[in-house]
Amino acid sequence: MKPSILLLLLTALFLAGQTVFSQDQIYKRNNDSILCKVKEVGTEDIKYSLPGYPEDLVFSIDREKVLKIVFENGKEMVFEKEMINPENYADNKKNAFKVDFLSPLTGNTTFWYERSLKPGSSLEAALGIIGLGVDPDNNNPRGAFFKFGYKAIRRPDFYLKGMRYAHILKGAYIRPEISVGYYSLSINEDYYYYYYDRKKVRKEYFAMALHLNFGKQWVFNNSLLVDWFAGVGYGFDSEGEGRYHFGWASADRSLPVSGTAGLKVGFLFD
Repeated sequence: MKPSILLLLLTALFLAGQTVFSQDQIYKRNNDSILCKVKEVGTEDIKYSLPGYPEDLVFSIDREKVLKIVFENGKEMVFEKEMINPENYADNKKNAFKVDFLSPLTGNTTFWYERSLKPGSSLEAALGIIGLGVDPDNNNPRGAFFKFGYKAIRRPDFYLKGMRYAHILKGAYIRPEISVGYYSLSINEDYYYYYYDRKKVRKEYFAMALHLNFGKQWVFNNSLLVDWFAGVGYGFDSEGEGRYHFGWASADRSLPVSGTAGLKVGFLFD
């Protein structure tokens, strides 16, 4: 073969290779990819042409199935599913301040703060002030407890195109949570020693618990919210007694089961 013909063939192969590898590439969420020329990126579909087919023949793919596009110049366009796309919730307030509505009836007042991390997840923390509430037994409790948890908001079992949360903080959820508290209160001595003469003694408690909470939160007009929850888990305290620790109740050390519940109301802010 003459050198000139060989050179022409090599040049043709090189140009063909450049043509193939200079195409756009669509990466699908199922890990497949499409080597193509992107024609249009719409709100619902992405249109493209394929090598080897007529240029006026246009294919399309649902945008929800696409993870990203890498264009021939190296630039990337990444796509979020509409359900978890933060842009769809730009007008939603991401912070909430709440109060456990019934907690004062049980001898404490509990304040909650929630912060959205992204669609479908948020962090929650609580401060309970023990003694800031009714005290029918005149035990004069004093102390505080803290709670911290991660909230995962439930997604639908099936997904339709364009579906999204009604609000970024609204919906049924599951929340793993750790709770720690320290308090003291006055108790009748004869309750423990069966003395005939009643005498108040001061007793201190350190308690902690690990709970798995289930609940649901409603948001109204991007301003107000109502949140109820109940949870079960493990609880421990320094005395090994089964009692109410103001933020949760636990059994004695022989069966360290624990439970909690609450009804929170509050408001949202930016």
